[in-house]
Amino acid sequence: MNFLTSFPGKKELADWCDKSADDNIYRVNCHIHTPYSFSAFNDIQQAFEMAVNENIKVLGINDFFVADGYDEFLKNALKNRVFPEFSIEFIGLLKQEQEQGIKINDPNNPGRIYFSGKGLNFPFSLSPQNQQKLDQVKAESQKQVRQMLDKTNELLKQIEAPFTFDFNSLKKEFAKDLVRERHIAKAIRVRMNEFYKTEAEKKNFLIRLYNGKEQKADINNNTQLEEEIRGNLLKAGGAAFVPEDEKAFLPLEELKNIIIDAGGIPCYPVLLDDKNGNYTQFEEDSKKLADRLTELGVGCIELIPGRNRFDNLTRFVKSMESLGFVINFGTEHNSPQLMPLTVKTSDRELDSYLEKVAYNGACVVAAHQYLKAKGEEGLLNGNGLAKKAEIPQFIELGRAVIEKYLKSND
Repeated sequence: MNFLTSFPGKKELADWCDKSADDNIYRVNCHIHTPYSFSAFNDIQQAFEMAVNENIKVLGINDFFVADGYDEFLKNALKNRVFPEFSIEFIGLLKQEQEQGIKINDPNNPGRIYFSGKGLNFPFSLSPQNQQKLDQVKAESQKQVRQMLDKTNELLKQIEAPFTFDFNSLKKEFAKDLVRERHIAKAIRVRMNEFYKTEAEKKNFLIRLYNGKEQKADINNNTQLEEEIRGNLLKAGGAAFVPEDEKAFLPLEELKNIIIDAGGIPCYPVLLDDKNGNYTQFEEDSKKLADRLTELGVGCIELIPGRNRFDNLTRFVKSMESLGFVINFGTEHNSPQLMPLTVKTSDRELDSYLEKVAYNGACVVAAHQYLKAKGEEGLLNGNGLAKKAEIPQFIELGRAVIEKYLKSND
């Protein structure tokens, strides 16, 4: 049962909000990954404990390919009185950009596009046809990981390591239903520390694992070490690298159909500037980006501000907001490094303008989830396009929904 079905109707909710709610701008984080794909968190409970400690009032689950964590996410959200937003992330293809050699939001692969769906229905469900497509994508990703694990085991035998891995055992110990290459890197790091006790033994193992190359990561820094193992072993050029099959990437239009079928809002994750100040060709001109997204029927974007400089982020957000895009912020947490949940840019904290943009975006998604739970249309019209002219009303409705949720135990 969706927790929002018991909420009052729109008019009653608006009247309550006018009388009882404060004009708050809450701290939000609308994009985190959990251990159901791969995450810095030990479990979902840890994410909510951090949210409470950092006074974050809205938190969004955004795992790759799966909605398996939704039940546990809601349970912890209700327990901690943090408003939950239900999202998902995919990797797809834009054939036109691929043929033109244009990099989108994957800086290494032309045509490859990371793409999210925000505010999906709870409980999660799809038509049989779309469920089959999603199952195929997941199966292809697991096929690739199994092949990587086979190559990893071959290498471990060659270098006479005292351990290898069975796929099912690795999944049981380190993952949930979905195993990713980051789980392999973590498993190697854990086993290395179990079997080798001295720093010299560990360094010797890594030299052999890296085919004679010395490790540069801090041997005692789990995050650095896992990233280095992944980069040297499992990425292009590594001994256990396996290229992804194109069958693992659906065309964007099919991903949009899956998202809309699941009740969600198609959303483009923006890379923006990298640590060297570079942009991909797809994103270097915000007006052209907005035009292309509009052409693709996408009216929502999200950013991970920790990747971006404050000035660049602010300039971009102002441009996209003026063009009527819904904007979400998050931290991702899709790596071993456990950072705070509070959204910041790479060089400073958010100012009042960016905090308001972040909260407004969260309110739009909250309103969408509420309307869909009530059997109404939500942010998208019958053609699957965002109702840009109605965004102010969605912000107000979402504010009322979040306030009611947060104050429901008062």
